[in-house]
Amino acid sequence: MGAKVITVSGPDGYVYDPDGISGKKIDYLLELRSSGNDIVAPYTDEFPSTTFYPGKRPWEQKADIALPCATQNELDGDDARRLIATGTLCVAEASNMGCTAEATDLFIKHKILFGPGKAVNAGGVATSGLEMTQNAMHISWTAAEVDAKLHQIMDAIHEQCVTYGREGGYVNYVKGANIAGFMKVAKAMMAQGVV
Repeated sequence: MGAKVITVSGPDGYVYDPDGISGKKIDYLLELRSSGNDIVAPYTDEFPSTTFYPGKRPWEQKADIALPCATQNELDGDDARRLIATGTLCVAEASNMGCTAEATDLFIKHKILFGPGKAVNAGGVATSGLEMTQNAMHISWTAAEVDAKLHQIMDAIHEQCVTYGREGGYVNYVKGANIAGFMKVAKAMMAQGVV
């Protein structure tokens, strides 16, 4: 699709790689992580055309898409303002609550496509559910079958977010995901006679 990952961060700072992080570079990062080294600075020794920014976060780099993937509240209001100012088109929380409430509000206010963790991360939870189903039924699906089922689930989640989050020409995925989640719980409670 033409996307290129240009930063990777750790507790020691972040690396900017204008050529993109893929292939052997990802393999190197995986080796670094599996060695117990939870840092990214050595990446620049291995790939000298890159720059390491000690003690900083990657949100100061211009990017079309930002993916907070590490920890809660790693992207704050100041980071959000920088991303908005540099023209970021999409932010998707690939971690639980990767953005502070202030950052989330800023993205929505500025009509930045924002995927909240509860929707973006649903694929991992859904895959766990598919695994439990296979175990309970004593069956085994192929990787392609699991992938097809996961696509159906994620398509349905997206459609629900759009249905409940549409605000004119913008989709507020936070609102959509919250309302869709509430509706699912409310319907289940009513079906069980709780309400």
